[in-house]
Amino acid sequence: MNSKNVAAVPGIAFFATVLTACGVGVASPSEDFIREASTPLPVQVTVPRSAEIFATYHTTATIASDADAPIPARVDGEVIEILVEEGDWVEKGQVLGRLDGERLRIEVKQAKANLEKTAREYDRFINLHERSLVSTAALDDMKFAVDALNAHYKLKKLEYDYTAIRASISGVVSARSIKIGRHVNAGDITFRVTNPSELVAYLQIPQSELSRFAVGHLASVQVDSMPDRNFSATVGRISPTIDTRNGTFRATAYVDNDNGLLVPGMFGRFEIAYEKHSEALVIPVAAVLEEDNESVVYVVQDGTAVRKIITTGIEEGGQIEILSGLAGDERIILTGQNSLREGSKVLASLPLAVPVAG
Repeated sequence: MNSKNVAAVPGIAFFATVLTACGVGVASPSEDFIREASTPLPVQVTVPRSAEIFATYHTTATIASDADAPIPARVDGEVIEILVEEGDWVEKGQVLGRLDGERLRIEVKQAKANLEKTAREYDRFINLHERSLVSTAALDDMKFAVDALNAHYKLKKLEYDYTAIRASISGVVSARSIKIGRHVNAGDITFRVTNPSELVAYLQIPQSELSRFAVGHLASVQVDSMPDRNFSATVGRISPTIDTRNGTFRATAYVDNDNGLLVPGMFGRFEIAYEKHSEALVIPVAAVLEEDNESVVYVVQDGTAVRKIITTGIEEGGQIEILSGLAGDERIILTGQNSLREGSKVLASLPLAVPVAG
């Protein structure tokens, strides 16, 4: 073998190696791509449904009682009797406690005696006036004296009655601020009565939302002590003014508490439905993708994925309204759509539970 032949051997070996690599039985990159493209991808699908959907606003507020009355003492006196305790239900006008009223009782007797004495004198003046023995002016003066004493008697009687501390509303005694033997002055708070069946919440809402709210809008309320339970509420009043300190307006929501489970002071999470669309076409939010600043879904047609551009509306509870882009009879890809592109082969299956009616 000459030197030229020896030099040619490595080149021949390299060429043979390349041919072997591209020979029969070894897959090329283009073949792998073709195989992957022709293999259906497993996806789950769902179908659009017609349903009632609400646009909602979420906020928080402390639940309070709309019927909450502090009961002040109306006269000075020493507490001599307490008839109710916190947690007791009381009716309007019921006596909750008593103050020492002995001095006032005596003043009532004195006022009554003065009135009766002057009233008898007035009767005598009438007889004298009929016989022209007393002038009309004197008779009128006596009548005024009787009226004044009668008013004084009624005032003293009222003050004595005020020694009985009475409930101004029906409800539960939520606080007792007095003790036996304690001296209270007129105006001091003795009890507080709260009616838990009339609950309200004052919602502070940004002024940008004002045009969306109206009296009568419904709300759902949740509290921490019962997280799996929803309570109903209704917007009953809307303030027409804006709080300049925080740029909000106040909406008053009345909370239904017929079952008595809620109590004033609870922290509530409110979901207010301010717009309702009946018979809206809705799909799960999870099916919607954002691609190139467009909302899209993938639907299954003849075993392939087809990209659909959609326009969405209200979103609520994991569902979203479809305003355009779908006819309503498509099979929407719910899971697995993130790895799809137009024309991908898919193997579709329904999820375990598919909503079929709104």
